[in-house]
Amino acid sequence: MRIGIDASNLRTGGGLTHLRELLEAAEPRRHNIEQVVIWAGQTTLEQLPCRCWLNRVHEPLLDEFLPVRLYWQQVKLPQLASRCCDLLFVPGGSYRGNSRPFVTMSRNLLPFEAGERRRYGVSWMFIKLLLLRFSQSQSLYGADGVIFLTKYAHSIVKQTTGLNGSQPIIPHGVREHFFLMPRLQRPASDYSKDDPFRFLYVSTIDVYKHQWHVVEAVARLREKGLPLALELVGPAYPPALRRLNAVIERVDPQREFIHYRGPITHADLVGIYHQADGFVFASSCENMPNIVLEAMASGLPIACSDRGPMPEILGGGGIYFDPEEPSEIAQALDLLLNCPSLRKDCSSLAYQRAQRYSWKYCARQTFSYLVEVIQTTQAQHQGGTSKRRHEETCQVSGRSAPPFF
Repeated sequence: MRIGIDASNLRTGGGLTHLRELLEAAEPRRHNIEQVVIWAGQTTLEQLPCRCWLNRVHEPLLDEFLPVRLYWQQVKLPQLASRCCDLLFVPGGSYRGNSRPFVTMSRNLLPFEAGERRRYGVSWMFIKLLLLRFSQSQSLYGADGVIFLTKYAHSIVKQTTGLNGSQPIIPHGVREHFFLMPRLQRPASDYSKDDPFRFLYVSTIDVYKHQWHVVEAVARLREKGLPLALELVGPAYPPALRRLNAVIERVDPQREFIHYRGPITHADLVGIYHQADGFVFASSCENMPNIVLEAMASGLPIACSDRGPMPEILGGGGIYFDPEEPSEIAQALDLLLNCPSLRKDCSSLAYQRAQRYSWKYCARQTFSYLVEVIQTTQAQHQGGTSKRRHEETCQVSGRSAPPFF
């Protein structure tokens, strides 16, 4: 068997990370897969591993702008896939071609949650999310198989689209170098304004991440004399960054306890996690929060949004809050700071839960499912061919065809 992978729209972010880690951990020959062919632009291919079973094909059109990449996916890819593979895997979520069979993934929930889309107001981003909802819905309905990352995402997409059938839930993993045993938790009295308890928030600065509410919460606790600081890490959606900077300028103009470091490479993130004292995550829309997984593996006590799949992933390993209520966020941070035993229990449980999430498991389940889809579609095709031959034979002999079983 041969698998083709369309990486035409995987250029940065979580989708590229998933593909790289999947291929790093995969052992396709255990599933009787002889070869995996992947089509991508040069930048994407440079970040993927070299394997004897992996044929990395550079498509120059995929180095161009989006309209050119869409043309390639719709016109060129089906021709390539029909010659090179028994199944096309589209981890990016949107596919406009007619190659069959194909399996896709549900990766982005923003297009499917109307309340979250409305946060962008009248903007290009709002229009983009509507277009994504249309294209991804079409892909979900047309696919021979769909992979979901969490039970929450599965329920939301099925509820909003009416998608039928059963689909597997195969969560992402977390890389081993993030794992660090929970540290000895110091009492609150050990911290001071010069040596504060350092909360970390890693994520894109965006309208549904609510970083400004976290800043407000930290500022309120600082006003009470509590020794804590907040470090923000991640790229930024410009309108959200302007809103965040306005709040920081108001509550901490000297940047004494709020620090925004901007985007950091994935390799450098490990050290940043391991240097923090606690973690906060205030997103209201996630498909699967890999960032929370990384914080769990890093042995950090976590204060977390109670929305979306976060409770499904973190379980009892964190303190929850409403991400749009600074007062609730402040209460959660206050509780973690002033209760070292709670920090110890939460970080230990979160660390244990993080060990459930393995890239090897993700790769094994993914390729097993791809093989299952190939076998199912081949059986259906053979059954359909036999039925047609049965009907044709009856027509030639002049007999009516009895039911075919």
